[in-house]
Amino acid sequence: MPNPVFRFATVQGQNIHWFLKRNCSVTPVQLGWFYASLCAVSLGIATFFWFQGAVLILPFAWAELAAVGVAFLAYARHAGDGETISLHGRRLVVELETAGRRQRAEFNRDWVRVEPSAGDRSLIELSGQGRRVNVGRYVRPELRPVLAQEIRRALRGG
Repeated sequence: MPNPVFRFATVQGQNIHWFLKRNCSVTPVQLGWFYASLCAVSLGIATFFWFQGAVLILPFAWAELAAVGVAFLAYARHAGDGETISLHGRRLVVELETAGRRQRAEFNRDWVRVEPSAGDRSLIELSGQGRRVNVGRYVRPELRPVLAQEIRRALRGG
């Protein structure tokens, strides 16, 4: 259950976690089943018309399904994208996952700076010890300052 002090974070004992995920209404598995049913219906109709003498219907149906399949594959590849920010004792750990690739950065809690990258509605830049990471991609731009303030408050310990 989220702590009333934090809007985006989950507090577990002394640890604070922010799970920022892409808002996806369909999981990759659901999308796969939908695509399979789309293929069955489309190819069924195309086969019917192919037997009626419209021989170009079937190749165009295959081309259409290939294009839709590529688009669905791109969607499914990024459906699990997200950002995890965790504060464990003196360490702030940031993990970014994009298309199955995971990046990880660790910062000392006392040396982290939290600020907008460019303007008030831009991504939040976490920097320190020669590293920088931008977070907040999956938070609405008008809520990013709230998230930044929340991270600052957690780093200060209150």
